[in-house]
Amino acid sequence: MATTTNICPLSSSSLSVNPKYKPQKITFPETLHKPFYFSHKLTSLSPPSASPTQKISLAVSSQNPITEFYSTNKNNPDDCFNDDDDDKPREECGVVGIYGDPEASRLCYLALHALQHRGQEGAGIVAVSNKVLQSITGVGLVSDVFSESKLDQLPGDMAIGHVRYSTAGSSMLKNVQPFVAGYRFGSVGVAHNGNLVNYKSLRAKLEENGSIFNTSSDTEVVLHLIAISKARPFFMRIIDACEKLQGAYSMVFVTEDKLVAVRDPFGFRPLVMGRRSNGSVVFASETCALDLIEATYEREVYPGEVLVVDKEGVKSQCLMPHPEPKQCIFEHIYFSLPNSIVFGRSVYESRRAFGEILATEAPVDCDVVIAVPDSGVVAALGYASKAGVAFQQGLIRSHYVGRTFIEPSQKIRDFGVKLKLSPVRGVLEGKRVVVVDDSIVRGTTSSKIVRLLKEAGAKEVHMRIASPPMIASCYYGVDTPSSEELISNRMTVEEVRDFIGCDSLAFLPFDSLKNMLGHDSPSYCYACFSGNYPVKPTELKVKRGGDFIDDGLTGGIENIDGGWVR
Repeated sequence: MATTTNICPLSSSSLSVNPKYKPQKITFPETLHKPFYFSHKLTSLSPPSASPTQKISLAVSSQNPITEFYSTNKNNPDDCFNDDDDDKPREECGVVGIYGDPEASRLCYLALHALQHRGQEGAGIVAVSNKVLQSITGVGLVSDVFSESKLDQLPGDMAIGHVRYSTAGSSMLKNVQPFVAGYRFGSVGVAHNGNLVNYKSLRAKLEENGSIFNTSSDTEVVLHLIAISKARPFFMRIIDACEKLQGAYSMVFVTEDKLVAVRDPFGFRPLVMGRRSNGSVVFASETCALDLIEATYEREVYPGEVLVVDKEGVKSQCLMPHPEPKQCIFEHIYFSLPNSIVFGRSVYESRRAFGEILATEAPVDCDVVIAVPDSGVVAALGYASKAGVAFQQGLIRSHYVGRTFIEPSQKIRDFGVKLKLSPVRGVLEGKRVVVVDDSIVRGTTSSKIVRLLKEAGAKEVHMRIASPPMIASCYYGVDTPSSEELISNRMTVEEVRDFIGCDSLAFLPFDSLKNMLGHDSPSYCYACFSGNYPVKPTELKVKRGGDFIDDGLTGGIENIDGGWVR
């Protein structure tokens, strides 16, 4: 089977793995605007079996466990769950697309399992059989939504899937993707990872012209823009629609005979392409999904690229002239799994290097190095190795805690954190402890962790954070609190240390992070650390972190306004 030729004019360095820390001064060029245009055809794939005269129809079935859906209310003092106990930025979602495999929906299901860390609120799959798009979506984890009988309802050799954590659109079943819509030329399904910063203005214009919306998700805007486009053929409709979008979008589309993958011109969110041994083509948010279904990683979908897969093979088209890529650095800090290759770089090696830098630039006399599991583990290993100090498992994480639980009538301090993290007294007692975490958001969880460690007998607690201080919200598909809620936006490092209660605190130096990335450094987005946004959020709104959840029954477009602040 032929492989995709690397014909994107991005420098080869943007796809290289360069995990070693090299302290050096580098000069960052001004933003470049280099249009690229190309078209490349690959070896044909087996087409879906269908009669060309068969009428296209749409079949949709949905699981609707609304009674199982939970909501939280910060205004209710009896509500024992507090989002402060899960004080991390959260990725919106993960996507997968498969073409040319007779078990496409089952492979899609497995790939979504591998991407479950990217979203736990809902999951869905759309499969195509005999030119019919069939969809099953539901609220909850992938294993909650799908069963053997459900997957039997999704035959065909082409499918797309989605796992969701909402950033735009409240947490209701009707917002669970993929979305499927019928329009004058057939049916189309879409799964989207990212966030559109001009969603509200686009929606307002569409509604003025008569469009009717079923959800409060920004993804539905894309379907309306495709439907009203007059461009031909279909992938040109996608290009026409995407030219109107601003912000982050890595998307997979499916029609009765095509699978299409597209990535925004800045490449904020990841999207990779792979191939199974039978020639089927796979797209996914991370390479860990390819590994699980035994697909070989070929390359990234380039920023600003549209890849069309059909019976003729794989064709690559330019979406639009693109500026310098601005890939999300938090994919390497927190979101992606360590066994993934993201933006051409090993996530594991990146995080290990972050820990090594901290040990070099913020050393401290200590007896043991521990991590806040799971996202701090690899950085802690790097720190311990560089410092020559033993790494131990000083905190044990429970993987069986959901977002609803019953607290005893007698109030237990730090109850939520204690359910999730248990200190190991034998590791901590009488020790000077370095604890490595990936980030500090509000600081509330960090302060509780420090208190747990000291109550378990730690003599000293030194926090080392494997990222620079977060001072600004993200508008590109990450659920972060408003800037005013970010503790590093309001306090100096010493003030944060005092708030948390640790004996010393150090963040990964911003310049050292960029030096480690080397010549790839200008290709990353650091807006959460600098406040410099590659795409200006003109609507000046960002979702509040954790204080707005729709109940799935009474939600409408007015509810989404309640979840955003200027």
